[in-house]
Amino acid sequence: MANLTINGKSINVDVEDDTPLLWAIRENVGLTGTKYGCGIAQCGACTIHIDGIAMRSCGISVSEAVGKQITTIEGLATSDGALHKVQQAWIKNDVPQCGYCQTGMIMAVAALLKEKPKPTDKDIDETITNICRCGTFQQVREAIHAAANA
Repeated sequence: MANLTINGKSINVDVEDDTPLLWAIRENVGLTGTKYGCGIAQCGACTIHIDGIAMRSCGISVSEAVGKQITTIEGLATSDGALHKVQQAWIKNDVPQCGYCQTGMIMAVAALLKEKPKPTDKDIDETITNICRCGTFQQVREAIHAAANA
């Protein structure tokens, strides 16, 4: 049994210590916004925040996450339900097509903007390495700049 703090709530999950955090979040906790993409921490569909840092949850074991603050896409909005400025920019700029990668992309961008409130295109290229098979990268860039200016 591991105790995880997810979106500000303490949650016990009955899994092996080496279980990928992604599976504990999706299957045991029921927060399915975090997506499985590749399983090798390359595509970014499973991006969450651990202690405020964007990380790919498929490559992190449950035991590594114990005692840390985990934020999923479901916890990105404020407690009163107001969307995060990145979520708002995504909607305003019509970023998603199929939408599968978008929760991980939004989490990566939210972490980038926390670290660099006014990122350059170079910052975006170096930091946002999530893969979008629909190719919405230009809309993503526009939404990042819109969120930075919000």
